[in-house]
Amino acid sequence: MTTSDPPWQDALLAVLGLFLPVACAGCGQADRALCRACRWSLAAEPGRVRLVAGVRLDAAFEYGGLVRTLLLELKLRGRVDLARPLGTRFGALVRAALAEAPADALLLRVPPSPQGARRRGFDPVVLLLARGGVRRSRPLRRLRARALREGRALRGGRSLGGGRSLRRTRPPGSVHGQKERSGVERVAATVGTLRAVGVTGRDVIVVDDVVTTGVTMAEAVRAVRAAGGRVVRCVAVASVDD
Repeated sequence: MTTSDPPWQDALLAVLGLFLPVACAGCGQADRALCRACRWSLAAEPGRVRLVAGVRLDAAFEYGGLVRTLLLELKLRGRVDLARPLGTRFGALVRAALAEAPADALLLRVPPSPQGARRRGFDPVVLLLARGGVRRSRPLRRLRARALREGRALRGGRSLGGGRSLRRTRPPGSVHGQKERSGVERVAATVGTLRAVGVTGRDVIVVDDVVTTGVTMAEAVRAVRAAGGRVVRCVAVASVDD
């Protein structure tokens, strides 16, 4: 992430702030989506590497503090102006994973909740990938990237492509009560909820925004394997430090 901006950029942002007032999502300072101090703090946030279902997961950040605040602002309040600061490191990890995988590897997105997709009207992972340079460095049609969708295409949502997908085969069961579930109950409620399509014989990179227990990401890995694909890497914007 670039933490020092040229003087002309600060001046331009100051002028724009007169017409389009905005507050820093991290500290509330006026006229910046993310002020200089918070950009430095974000750049200093550590990443995470862990295993999920035997597959390496690279997370751009640990989930907590400033990172948690920014992601919630993006997902719950539609602060799309935060997509670039968050997406830069995420996009770099995805591009690195693609560079290490075969040229025909598929990029698959864990399906967001239908409620969240309807509320936001956009897919934060797709937005973060674009802001992170994935679209520019390799056009999505050449990436053969595929959204991991619900059973039907999300209304108002945007797919990274068509054909290959990960679909929900049944509701995950009382999603709103997941925090109250034990680890065993979460696994039982999640296994079998996803189904991969069109991945037979292909290498796959699975992406998501936040990984907490890893149960949902592990279910995505299971679904791809069950469909004859091979998950070579998982990448997330943030992961809880377990």
